Amino acid sequence: MSFEELLDQAGGLGRFQIFQLVLFCITNILTYPHIVLENFTAATPDHRCWVQILDNDTVSGNVTRTLSQDALLRISIPLDSNLKPEKCRRFILPQWQLLHLNETVTNTAEPDTEPCVDGWVYDRSYFPSTIITEWDLVCESQSLKSVVQTLFMTGSLLGSLIYSPLSDRFGRKVVYQWCLLQLGIVDTAAAFAPTFLIYCILRFWAGLNIMTITINSFSLMSEWTISKRKSVGVVLMMSSYSIGQMFLGGLAFAIRNWHTLHLAVSVPLFVLLFPSRKLVESFRWLIVRNQLEKGVKELRRVAHINGKKNAEETLTIEALNVIRCLFSFHFRFSSAVSFYGLVLNLQHLGSNIFMFQVLFGAITLTARFVSLWTLNYMGLRTNQILFSFLAGVSILVNTFLPQEMQILRVVLATLGIGCVSAASTGSTLHQIELLPTVFRSTLGGIISGFHRIGAIVAPLLMILLGYSLHLPWIIYGVITLLAGLVILPLPETRNQPLVNTIQDHSTGIKTETHSTETEQKIQKLILIFRDN
Repeated sequence: MSFEELLDQAGGLGRFQIFQLVLFCITNILTYPHIVLENFTAATPDHRCWVQILDNDTVSGNVTRTLSQDALLRISIPLDSNLKPEKCRRFILPQWQLLHLNETVTNTAEPDTEPCVDGWVYDRSYFPSTIITEWDLVCESQSLKSVVQTLFMTGSLLGSLIYSPLSDRFGRKVVYQWCLLQLGIVDTAAAFAPTFLIYCILRFWAGLNIMTITINSFSLMSEWTISKRKSVGVVLMMSSYSIGQMFLGGLAFAIRNWHTLHLAVSVPLFVLLFPSRKLVESFRWLIVRNQLEKGVKELRRVAHINGKKNAEETLTIEALNVIRCLFSFHFRFSSAVSFYGLVLNLQHLGSNIFMFQVLFGAITLTARFVSLWTLNYMGLRTNQILFSFLAGVSILVNTFLPQEMQILRVVLATLGIGCVSAASTGSTLHQIELLPTVFRSTLGGIISGFHRIGAIVAPLLMILLGYSLHLPWIIYGVITLLAGLVILPLPETRNQPLVNTIQDHSTGIKTETHSTETEQKIQKLILIFRDN
């Protein structure tokens, strides 16, 4: 009897699986905001140079008392090309002649300006405090915001490469709990970071843990769920990311101070450690790792929770060509570039980033459930190819629309993010069904590593805005279009059982013949069942 049939005997979708799924969904809702937290904690408010006659309360004088704030601003700060006050320069001396524009001005020389050597004044009506205002990450230092995001994504890349082999070595559950604890600690500490350097280090450390939590939760869910119910579990778990987006939008609207917002999304992670103790290690992993007695024990434990009895069956281990999973590397990279290119740059769509955060969350949530229908009726490959094409077209069309067509731009952006989300849902399920149990975390970590590389590249591409306002978005769109093409060589795995070892990899065909080692495991398992 196969793993799939053995799991069905223990209850493939019973009380335990429901508890596990609910816990993972709640965890995703609380951990996903950490990925896009800088949308709000690093939001850039309107700012200008600090000017003595405007901002120094100790300055007195009859002239400055009689002039309005607008007049003082006019003589102190030059105007940019949009006739708005410059954000990064000020006049060296007050330009009193600018108060009398209707009079004849004899001196037409351009007034001398200088950088904001005394600091900046920020508009705190929208955001009372962000890391931008905390450490003056504007003007010459404005690129440091992208550095924070890139460091976090780099950490997530390294974390998936470090912790995934450890998960295959020591188990999914213990590494999952360890990373959850670390994420809670370091992002709580980040709220009290005294310097920008320490903040960057803590956010990099947080990134080390975020993808391992995701990978191991998917591994545990998939290895305890029968194949015909697996697509529902994947869609629900990925939908929780969308709910997390909307949750962050609402939370950030209510909590504008970046310190408090950091704590609000970090402290609840400690509470999740208590129910996570009731998770059960994957019996597939235990048996493949020769821990047969413990695997049987955990299987019977789940059967007891689900109200099943006498789950005394044998199992077989099938093989699949794992080399095919390598084709998903490019797709994961490409989808990450386009997804984070949209999600991490909300301010490029408009000023109401709270609404955009909630809107993107709602559309990605809808897309997850739309993909559930397409996965069931169209298959995994068609799902990824179709939605990748629609996403790429939406991004490219949006790139060349004028700024005045704000509503259409937002519609196309939400359509693009929704299609990328739907394609990613199919990709996640495809990845789970292609990878063998024995190396699922390691190979999943490598594939997620490419996803993280895409997430690192996405904010860095925005640096190209200095050369062309369209270039980053063209790259996002073209990469997304190309992503669908690499799915063509992959086999259709809809409703197929999970594979558990790497055998017959040269042909990529499932085999009924088991190796001697596998037969020995089966015989040992039969003896254990008989003894119990």
